[in-house]
Amino acid sequence: MTVTARTATPSTCRAINDRLALDLLIEHGPLTAAQLKTLTGLSRPTVADLVDRLGSAGLIHLAGESGTRQRGPNARLYGIVAERAYIAGLDVRLGGVEVVVADLTGRIAASGTLAIPANREPTRAIADVLALVDATAARAGAETLHTFGVGAPGLIDPVTGNLGVEDFLPAWHALLPAALRDRGRVVLENEANLAGIAEQRFGAARGLDTFVLVWLGQGIGACVMLDGRLRRGMSGGSGELGFLPVPGTGRLPSRVDCEGGFQSLASGAAVEELAARHGLTGTAEECVRAAAERDTGAGAAFLDELADRVALAAAALAVILDPGCVVLGGETGRAGGTALAGRVESRLAELTPLPTRVLAGTVPGSAILDGAVLTALDDARDALFGSPQR
Repeated sequence: MTVTARTATPSTCRAINDRLALDLLIEHGPLTAAQLKTLTGLSRPTVADLVDRLGSAGLIHLAGESGTRQRGPNARLYGIVAERAYIAGLDVRLGGVEVVVADLTGRIAASGTLAIPANREPTRAIADVLALVDATAARAGAETLHTFGVGAPGLIDPVTGNLGVEDFLPAWHALLPAALRDRGRVVLENEANLAGIAEQRFGAARGLDTFVLVWLGQGIGACVMLDGRLRRGMSGGSGELGFLPVPGTGRLPSRVDCEGGFQSLASGAAVEELAARHGLTGTAEECVRAAAERDTGAGAAFLDELADRVALAAAALAVILDPGCVVLGGETGRAGGTALAGRVESRLAELTPLPTRVLAGTVPGSAILDGAVLTALDDARDALFGSPQR
C-alpha cells in the first residue's frame, strides 16, 4: 500500500489557529493579544493577523482594556461576539417542555416552561411549544435561533436522527424535531445521555473520559461514555437499563414492556413503594433525600435495600464495560448523595472484582437541560468557528 504524505496548507493552519483562539476566548473570557500569544504559543504577527481575521468575520470584537496600568494597543481586550448566534436547549417531558435560550458564550438569557395535557391534539401541542420557543427567544433578544439542543425520552435513530415512535410517548414528541428543523439546526439526544454530558463537563464525572451514568428517576436509563466518546449503540438503544433482567422482580421484561426488568426495582414508583414499607412517605426524591440526610433507623435500612437494588444494574455495567466510575444521576440518584453512592460502591465491591467508584451526580438544577444547552453550543460553535481537530 502506498502512503501519501499530507502537508498542512496555510489555510488549514489558519483554521486550526482560529479555532484554538476562539476556544480560549470562550474558556477564559476577553483576552489581550499578548495573552493570546502566551496561551497559543503563536508568534506576535500570527496573533495580530488572527485577531484581524476573526474581527472581520464578526466573531470577536474589542471588549475594552485590561486593568493594568498599560494603555494603548497592547492593553486591548478581545472577546467573543456573544450575540452572533443564540441557541436553545429543550428538555422534552411526557407532560410538557422546558426551554432555555443562551448566547454564543453560553450565558443563559431567558427560560420558559409549558405544561401540555395528555389529551392535547399533536399539532396544537407543537404550535404551543413553538410559541413558547419564540416567546423565550424574544425575551432573550434573539431574532433567530441558530441551533436547538433537544433532550427527550426514548430511542434516537442514529441514521435519521429522529425520535423513535414509542407507545408510552405523546405523539407530539416525534413531530417536534421536524418542526424545529424548519427554524434552525437540531441536535436530538436521549435525556440520560445529555445528563451524562453535563456531569462530564462540570459535575461528578468532570475530567473522566470513561464512566457510566445511571439515571434514577421516574424512568430508568444510562449514559455510556467510553474513551471520551458517547456510545449510543447500533440502534441508539445503549443504556436502556430499565429492560435489564434482574432477580427480585418475579418476572422477565419483554421487548415492549420493561416491567420485570430493572425498571421494576428502581423506578420512581418502585422506590416510593420500597420507602413506604420502611414507613417513609413522599416522592422517591423526597424519601431518599430525607433518609440520606439522617442516615439512621428506618431511613438507613431503606437506603441499604435500595443500594442492593441499584448495585445489580451497576454490577452488570461494570463487568461488561469496566467503566471505573458509575455516577448516580436523576432525581433519586442525586438525592441519595454520598450516603446512597457509598452503599452502592460497597455492594459493587462484593459483586465484581473490577474496582469501580460510585459517585452521586452533582450538577445542580436540570442536568438534562444543561446537557441540551452544551450540545447545542458545541454544534453552533463548530458551524461558526470551524470543527476542532479531534
